[in-house]
Amino acid sequence: MRRRRLLVLAGCGVIASPLLGTVADAETTPAVGFLSGRAAGESAEVLAAFQQGLAENGFIPDKNLMIEYCWAEGRYDRLPEMASELVKHQVAVIAATGGSVSGLAAKKVTTTIPIVFASGGDAIKLGLVSNLSRPSGNVTGVNITFGALGPKRLELLRDLIPKATTIAMLVNLNYPSAATEVAEVKAGAAHLGLEIAVFNATTEGEFEPSFSAIAEQRVGGLLVGDDPFLQSHRDHLVRLAANRAVPTMYFSRDFADAGGLLSYGPSINDAYRLVGVYTGRILKGAKPADLPVQQPTKFDLVINLKAAKALGLTVPQSLLARADEVIE
Repeated sequence: MRRRRLLVLAGCGVIASPLLGTVADAETTPAVGFLSGRAAGESAEVLAAFQQGLAENGFIPDKNLMIEYCWAEGRYDRLPEMASELVKHQVAVIAATGGSVSGLAAKKVTTTIPIVFASGGDAIKLGLVSNLSRPSGNVTGVNITFGALGPKRLELLRDLIPKATTIAMLVNLNYPSAATEVAEVKAGAAHLGLEIAVFNATTEGEFEPSFSAIAEQRVGGLLVGDDPFLQSHRDHLVRLAANRAVPTMYFSRDFADAGGLLSYGPSINDAYRLVGVYTGRILKGAKPADLPVQQPTKFDLVINLKAAKALGLTVPQSLLARADEVIE
């Protein structure tokens, strides 16, 4: 087997273990490509969950596995080149995480290397697979369903601020599933008698102007759309929402942990663990086509009472009773 090389593309690199010892060891140790739309610096928890899933199948990075990490840091246009580099390096599996953009980029450059994706958008609508129970081909993964829960998040936010007539929605319209999520939220808003004002942010520099406009329009609250780029800047977004006194609902609990008002969605850590599990099973000989796309069965409502108090909001007992966790 040929010798593994270090990736030279910016944002990528091999973690090779000193425990591997010799060049021969490195040549015979399997390598996994970890392709992500997120940034390494803010992904410690999900990375640990991915490695936990690998460990459940006996694969330990820095012991009997090499991982070639590629982090797009929210710059999704970098992903196709990164995916191509992983193919050139003949990795055994590509774990395509940090949004559907990673899975789509990997799928475009290989039909033979197994791909395990984690997607917040609808995997079928996006074209990652044609069937969830029988994915076929070289692609399978975890459909986290963040985006599809937009209408439910809107309903929960309305329960907290029942007098609101207009809700803002912050999205990155460059993200593949953003348009679908906006359409579904608008449809849900129509049933609730609400108006939706959409604000686009494709770079961090657009956050401040967006929040200024949101505050000027005096909307009742804000939904943050499903997007790994927005998630990677959760601390900044939570701070802006607090400074502008905008009650905000998020799609992932790490926003609430960072001080955000409330979140509703499945566990992203569990999704990454399942990506690790599937990656490990494929390394042991399983075929992607025989591994059904996983979907979450539990969705958690997390309410941050400290954030509510800072906003002068009293959380209704009916909403507190529905919460899976309350941060005080």
